[in-house]
Amino acid sequence: MTDSQVHDSVVIGAGIIGLGSALALQARGRQVMVLDRERETARTSDMNAGAFAFADIVPLATPGIMRRAPKWLLDPLGPLSIPPGYAIRIAPWMFRFWRASRPDRFKASLTAQAALMKLSRAALDRQVADVGGAGLIQPEGQLQLYEGAHEYRASLAGWALRRDHAIRFDLLESPEAIAEIQPGLDRRFTHAGFTPDWVNTCDPARWLGQLRSVFLERGGRMTDCAARTLTPGEAGVGIETSAGTMLARNVVVAAGAWSHRLARTLGDRIPLETERGYNTTLPEGALDLRTHLTFSRHGFVVTKINGGIRVGGAVELGGLDLPPNYKRADILLQKARSFLPQLKTENGTRWMGFRPSLPDSLPVIDRSPRDRRILYAFGHGHLGLTQSAGTAELVASLSGETPPPIDISAFSALRFQGSFQGELS
Repeated sequence: MTDSQVHDSVVIGAGIIGLGSALALQARGRQVMVLDRERETARTSDMNAGAFAFADIVPLATPGIMRRAPKWLLDPLGPLSIPPGYAIRIAPWMFRFWRASRPDRFKASLTAQAALMKLSRAALDRQVADVGGAGLIQPEGQLQLYEGAHEYRASLAGWALRRDHAIRFDLLESPEAIAEIQPGLDRRFTHAGFTPDWVNTCDPARWLGQLRSVFLERGGRMTDCAARTLTPGEAGVGIETSAGTMLARNVVVAAGAWSHRLARTLGDRIPLETERGYNTTLPEGALDLRTHLTFSRHGFVVTKINGGIRVGGAVELGGLDLPPNYKRADILLQKARSFLPQLKTENGTRWMGFRPSLPDSLPVIDRSPRDRRILYAFGHGHLGLTQSAGTAELVASLSGETPPPIDISAFSALRFQGSFQGELS
């Protein structure tokens, strides 16, 4: 695919961040080409839980988390695990994760996360109206569930932080109060927090498809190939792909968990890791689910997808190359069945996907330090869908040389300079 044309804007990645960014650039008058990585299975943007989790402003790297991590890591099927063969490889990332959990850094990350969430909430409303997607949105709220008063009391600091950032919620302190919102839960769940403004898409694959269709209808172009290297030059940024080479005046790297490999071809070393998430999708009629359910201690959710049920979550820090461990999906489904006795678990479809994650729980949304014509938009972890519309508006602002609507200094590509930089590849 040797192409002598210099493209105006090329977005590398056709997931939710890439397509959202492409639409936002189109709205600014750009001619956009999207490169869609060759793939054999559904991407994370197609198969996630479908939640726009704007209430989840608290970073994963919380103060004191490293005292709890060993207990989780000893359970290979627990909510957080690292395969033994990957432990040495991920050590530099875990060091940065520990540093990000220090109180001052945690506070800074929380402030930045909350600002991006606020922008993304408003940006989603604008995006839904723009692409005619209201029929794909489910405004049914979320229940975050706790087993007993001790677990509930431990969560109150997090709810106080949400209150400080004007997130609406109700705290429920009995199984009866919980049952008014979601009947059929085991009575071990004695307390909960309900966030009424939480919304889901009825199907993340259909939502992504809606963005893709609108992008193409408005004159956007897509091609199936994998980008391999970026080479800045006088005529433009050279992009070597699996189908040949092309030139672009501007490039957006939104390739999810593969993004750091492209950045590294420029000399930018960004410690991106992969949260491997698992789920099982059950057919229609599996459960009368009335709201999104989050089982905090167990690290998974139960959500409604096209009338069926998706049970998924947990974090396996295992990179891009290890084979899936579907026992993780099975154990989540078993837990869901014990927590929701009426759940029908037959005929489910299992899946594993890659969530691109940085140690401080914040994405990189910035220009490449090596070349201003290259923008980075990746590293959203399990919040890619949630923050996609806000990220798209920030990408458009950066590309158009206009002031972004929020302070983006916390999303800098340079924030990881120092020891251990870029040792993950």
